[in-house]
Amino acid sequence: MTQLSPQVSPTLLPRRPQPSRPPGPRGIPLLGNSLQFGRDELGFLTQTQRIFGDLVSYDLAGWPSVLVNRSDDIEKILVKDHQNFIKNRVIWRHVTAVFGKGLLTAEGELWQRNRRLAAPAFAGQQLQGYGPDIVALARSAAGGWKASEIRDMHAEMMALTLRIAAKAFMNSEVEQDIADMDHAVHDLTVEIASRFKRPVVIPDWVPLPGHIRYRRAIATGERIIARMIDERRAHGYHGRQDFLSRLMAAKDESEQGMSDSQLRDETLTLLLAGHETTALALSWSFYLIGQDAEVAQRLAAEIDEALGGRDATAEDLPHLKFTESVVLEAMRLYPPAWAIGRESTGPFHLGGYEFGPGTTIFISPWVLHRDPRHFEDPETFRPERWLDGLARRLPRFAYMPFGGGPRICIGQRFAMMEAILVLATIVQHFGVEWQRDRPTTLFPSITLRPRDGVWVKLLPKEAASRPH
Repeated sequence: MTQLSPQVSPTLLPRRPQPSRPPGPRGIPLLGNSLQFGRDELGFLTQTQRIFGDLVSYDLAGWPSVLVNRSDDIEKILVKDHQNFIKNRVIWRHVTAVFGKGLLTAEGELWQRNRRLAAPAFAGQQLQGYGPDIVALARSAAGGWKASEIRDMHAEMMALTLRIAAKAFMNSEVEQDIADMDHAVHDLTVEIASRFKRPVVIPDWVPLPGHIRYRRAIATGERIIARMIDERRAHGYHGRQDFLSRLMAAKDESEQGMSDSQLRDETLTLLLAGHETTALALSWSFYLIGQDAEVAQRLAAEIDEALGGRDATAEDLPHLKFTESVVLEAMRLYPPAWAIGRESTGPFHLGGYEFGPGTTIFISPWVLHRDPRHFEDPETFRPERWLDGLARRLPRFAYMPFGGGPRICIGQRFAMMEAILVLATIVQHFGVEWQRDRPTTLFPSITLRPRDGVWVKLLPKEAASRPH
């Protein structure tokens, strides 16, 4: 099986040992390690952890930074002392216009309040209510495909999960809205990836071509959301089942709801972050099963046995354990959130070292998920590893595709349900064979994307288990 790995950087020289700082690579004046990091983010984090250990210090153009790779230290940052660490300004300062003060970026009391207001939409019976739409839209997408076609499953999954998000979050099936949002999401992703490689912030008003597309894409999302808020205010939203309606109806302890600005931030955040996370989990799943006939055969057999040819439902999830394991393993090898950033608000101690306020902390699921201390044969796609209780045996933060602690992704249960139901529905119709002549490369932006797509040949269902 072809496994994607980051580029191997030249040997990294250690800086002169400093008792007050963890070891780390030598940088250059003014820019520190920022150029090394920007050239190959995944390779840089992987190699420095292997060379220097579970605490690695960097200098990113004057911003003191540390990679944290030990479960107890991660728990301290994300759980025990989480109030002393905020979302990292080095990362999010580039994209404040997109996410505003939504759950992804808000802090303190505002985040706590809005999290409480949003949480019921992703709980229990409310969550299962999204299942029929997920399956119907997946079935419709697969119904437009034909055996022997070559398709980019990343593009297909991005389009499908955007439709699912539009339906679940805003009850929208308007083709023009979906097309406009698809174009806007693409422009935002490309520009955000470019911004994350910059050592300095260039203001949004500077008329660079990427900035112009960025501002236009934000305006598109805002226009669609504002129209939907206005429609609900005009025609009523109480009792409606989509996320936006539930959020508009939610009230805090003082009977206050969200402002239009907050509704915009939360809805745009969910549309952008929510649909892409699931699309990537599915894209990488198809990339991996498209190279492994044995896994494909076992997957199809489980789905046939559990469903017997009928549509999947949320009630079938307990019987689709291998399907779930494929998704879990795809997110282990290719975690959508490949790095999580925090920033200290005051001094703190880790591993015998003292760090100052304003320190950037990197926690990398990409590095954690490939650690041989936790995962046997870590570079190999082995979904069956999840079937014998591995998740219960792992250290708490050895596997964290959705983050961890109080700020764990609010939509993680929705995302897992969606990914399993979509995968099961498509595998009922087709097998896939990855096209080696159209290689896939890693593209780490906010999320870990396949730069050139995931091109597969669609196989008739009865041929899905033949050797590829």
